[in-house]
Amino acid sequence: MEIVAVIDFETTGLSPAQGDRATEIAAVLLQDGKVVGRYQSLMNAGVRIPSFIEELTGISNAMIRKAPPVADVMREVSDFVGGYPLVAHNASFDCKFWDAELARIQRSRRQEFACSMLLARRLLPQAPSHKLGALVQFVKLPITGRYHRALADAEMAASLLAWLEDELRGRYKVSEVSHELLRKIQKVPRNKLDQCLERHQRKVLAVQ
Repeated sequence: MEIVAVIDFETTGLSPAQGDRATEIAAVLLQDGKVVGRYQSLMNAGVRIPSFIEELTGISNAMIRKAPPVADVMREVSDFVGGYPLVAHNASFDCKFWDAELARIQRSRRQEFACSMLLARRLLPQAPSHKLGALVQFVKLPITGRYHRALADAEMAASLLAWLEDELRGRYKVSEVSHELLRKIQKVPRNKLDQCLERHQRKVLAVQ
């Protein structure tokens, strides 16, 4: 598969529309199941972190006070990601913050997101939960660090994505896995997955 950028935010809350801001971001570049680049930084948006978020993430207000300004970090990570297709676990959350923080530096997203959570719901319906930690344990992937820290979560989401790609190649005999295919899969009902993949295979064979 082409290089994709798997990103993860830690934030002060659930919604930038409610004034919540990013406190940390990581981006992991994944190519053919291997990590080929990493970016991680805390960021200071001048907003206080609630105590329960501090407990959840381990990111304190003291840490944020020493962090670089959010605008500098977003310019750096935006340049690092460039035009690579984006992936996140529960992408609707990360997409909102990616777009909101980019807008503050007069930039806009050029590419679409694929969501590893939605993909797992299609390909691993038997999992007891589709939260990242539960899926990592369910398919026995390495735990790379503390959950709810951006780099560890991005790396584990990247490992999960690589596992799902292998599942498509192995169980479903998909010869070419692309970001475009992942976005199609995440939108189809579970009972129509086989038909979606069969159409994809016919299209691939037709152009070979």
